[in-house]
Amino acid sequence: MNKLIRCSFILVSALFLKRIKFCCNRTRVHKVGYGLCIVLCFFSKIATAALPSSSEWDALAIQLTGRLIKPVSVIEPCKSDASLIACTTTLKKIHNPFYLDDTAGATQSQGWFKAWDFSNSSYAVEAINTKDVVAAVKFARNHRIKLVIKGTGHDYLGRSNAVDSLLVWTHKMRQVQSIDAFVPTGCPNSVTAVPAVKVSAGTQWLQAYDEVSNKHGRYVQGGGCTTVGAAGGFTQGGGFGSFSKKFGTGAGGVLEAEVVMADGAVLIANQCQNQDLFWAIRGGGAGTFGVVTHMTLKTHSLPKSLGILQGTIAAKTDEAYKVLIEKFIHFYRRDLNNEHWGEQIAFNPSNKIDLFLVYQELTPNQAKKTWDSFSQWVKKNPNLFTLDITLWSIPPRKLWDMAYWQKNHPEMVTQNRGENAVPGQYWWTPNSKEVFNYWYTYQSWWLPLDLMSEKNTHNLANLFYKASRLAKFSLHINKGLAGASPMAVKQADEIAFNPAVYDAAALVIMAAGSNQVYPGVLGHEPEPEVIKKIVEKINRTMKLFVDAAPYAGAYANEADYFQKDWQRAFWGRNYAKLLKIKKKYDVSNFFNCHHCVGSE
Repeated sequence: MNKLIRCSFILVSALFLKRIKFCCNRTRVHKVGYGLCIVLCFFSKIATAALPSSSEWDALAIQLTGRLIKPVSVIEPCKSDASLIACTTTLKKIHNPFYLDDTAGATQSQGWFKAWDFSNSSYAVEAINTKDVVAAVKFARNHRIKLVIKGTGHDYLGRSNAVDSLLVWTHKMRQVQSIDAFVPTGCPNSVTAVPAVKVSAGTQWLQAYDEVSNKHGRYVQGGGCTTVGAAGGFTQGGGFGSFSKKFGTGAGGVLEAEVVMADGAVLIANQCQNQDLFWAIRGGGAGTFGVVTHMTLKTHSLPKSLGILQGTIAAKTDEAYKVLIEKFIHFYRRDLNNEHWGEQIAFNPSNKIDLFLVYQELTPNQAKKTWDSFSQWVKKNPNLFTLDITLWSIPPRKLWDMAYWQKNHPEMVTQNRGENAVPGQYWWTPNSKEVFNYWYTYQSWWLPLDLMSEKNTHNLANLFYKASRLAKFSLHINKGLAGASPMAVKQADEIAFNPAVYDAAALVIMAAGSNQVYPGVLGHEPEPEVIKKIVEKINRTMKLFVDAAPYAGAYANEADYFQKDWQRAFWGRNYAKLLKIKKKYDVSNFFNCHHCVGSE
């Protein structure tokens, strides 16, 4: 009887909060354990799920500066016959991230095994300005429609799409403005003005970098992928760039945001007004507290020097690999865990350590000198190890200049040659395999610096070796802020991001997927048995790191869809405060997404 009462309470609550799908589609039904709950939810859904009438949609369209459109899945032409010309034409386009960005019926990830598949919204508001976003929010709230938000569509957890939803599509809101001396709105004259850049909701990082670095010779802390959104989930969820150990997180660089709230009100959040909301949207996650339409970010002086180090260190036997791992951990703790170095170190089952690292504020000679002692140790043991690394410098102002890369390292970039391409648009070629990817799994966990201490190094080396027998794993060293600059560390008390990052030497990431798999397309369907084996290996590998540091946590923007205890894992001690702010500004939980604050 108690369970039946619980079932009834869930149903009534869902009706009251206008969230029938919460009861019908989520796991709560299974936890109740009664088929009756499913039946009740089914009939209640039939009774309330009617979408607005044509005249009501027309009324919304009239209010807009932009357009009201009906999205169609980019893969739709392939679902009837993959051999059709319309399908083969589509398949040539879908691996271009700019095309996916500029298509309402697409996101950069097309699904996740046993978690979500892309679903079209009923309609999309192609927003031009804040007024359009307000109209969309009010319409969705008044008609009990699920609201989803797509800026550039970079989201692993499927939060930018939902069936029977209204999509707020901000790809045309791409205004970028440099500001020499910015003072947050409403602040007194005593607040020091700082150089900044204002970006709108659909701005891609490449556009922001072009304005800030290419045109004005400054630096803004953003993402590595050129088509990731500058004001969206990246920044609001935390946001790491190659040089985060120097400049901190993307969230830490936010100076002000314009936010459309659940009731349609437009608030300005900064250090002088709506301070609690300002704190929450810097690391508390996108699509949670409101729709951010404009964001102002602090800019910095460009580093005087930049460069890349790329290569491989290999061991010829398993025993030699164990020795190599332990030596490398010593080397990393002493020489690389600082504000000068960033990016990735991968450990492989083939007894190799792959390196793709960037450095700043070091000359090429200084960068080389950093590696001298370790390189000499490797070369003294040619019967056990091989070392093959290259190092080159980059003119700081050319870091985001396509012409520079095409001339000097053409293998690094792929130019956008799509129908609507703009001069200078490109993406990093290594990112191509992630475009329109179907994910089998994607997992992260922070690696506390304490595990690299002298007393723990041997045990950590054994853990690395054991993990490498199961699957490849990468250390994203710029996504752990132990050893970071005072500027980066100062942000810890200013933003809502998980404090565990400030004790972490790196973020461990493991992922698997394919962009040649298309659910619903005959001949291209996922192979469940193959995928299950791959996921099981990664699960076992990640468990080794979780067991070694059970309270370290995961990065919410790059986390397992099935993450347990996600509130603590994503936000640590900050979750309780975030939830309180969520309930203050979004009383009915209108903004709701998977594993977002308040989605319990």
